Amino acid sequence: MLDPEAVEAFLLVAELQSFTKAAGALNTTQAAISLRLRRLEEGLGQRLLERTPRHVRLTVAGAHFLQPAKDYMASGRRAAAIFAQTPARLSIGITHHLVGPNLPKLLSRMNERETGVTLHLRTAGTRELLDRYDAGDLDAVIILRYDESRRDGEFLTEERFGWFAAPDFIIPDEAPLPLAIQAEPCNLRAMALKTLDSGSIAWREAFVGTGAISVSAAAEAGLAVALLAYKAAPSQLVDISEKTKLPPLPKRDIVLVSSVTGERAASVLRRLVLAFQAL
Repeated sequence: MLDPEAVEAFLLVAELQSFTKAAGALNTTQAAISLRLRRLEEGLGQRLLERTPRHVRLTVAGAHFLQPAKDYMASGRRAAAIFAQTPARLSIGITHHLVGPNLPKLLSRMNERETGVTLHLRTAGTRELLDRYDAGDLDAVIILRYDESRRDGEFLTEERFGWFAAPDFIIPDEAPLPLAIQAEPCNLRAMALKTLDSGSIAWREAFVGTGAISVSAAAEAGLAVALLAYKAAPSQLVDISEKTKLPPLPKRDIVLVSSVTGERAASVLRRLVLAFQAL
């Protein structure tokens, strides 16, 4: 019989390509993950993973075992769900500046392994999400930190920003720079205008929308240049920062503020965070 914990460890290491990240997702240690995998490989009589100081890769046997392992775990969850308690609820907010075409990939990370957790997702501006979190409407929020006014939260990663436009977009030589931008109050709007003003670059509003999705669409349509986080920028757009005279943009910390309790909800949140960091 296969050990479900060992199979789950194998699937996580294969997906995240990291023993460290897999250990974080399962709230355990690298040593424990290594032990589970060694026992799994000994039981199967096959080496499933190749591990080097820089890479973790599936062997041929590991690649063949991957889908059966997923099916095995799914069957176990369906069997256990017969006697499951009321589904847990996880209400999470993500700043709309970071939500782009990678959202389906982000959500798919919880789809294969987690049952019994209903995910409520809200996207909005940082200030609104924090207000809703403080009011108890959200269990956790993933936001951009713009200043030192609020220091609670766990640092996840640092986000880069760029000036994005359609590949064939031509910046006018004399006319003001057309911008796809969000309405006030918006921290990214303030960042864009402050950066352009510091470089003495004239600009005009060509499109005003809400969230990265809307301003990205305007940039894809060739209407304007959009300031976007790299995590939210569609692949159809290109960062024109290096080949233009547009000034560089500052980086911002991405942080998690959470009050999640309960093992199932916390497990889903950990995996979403790991997937978010990997985008």
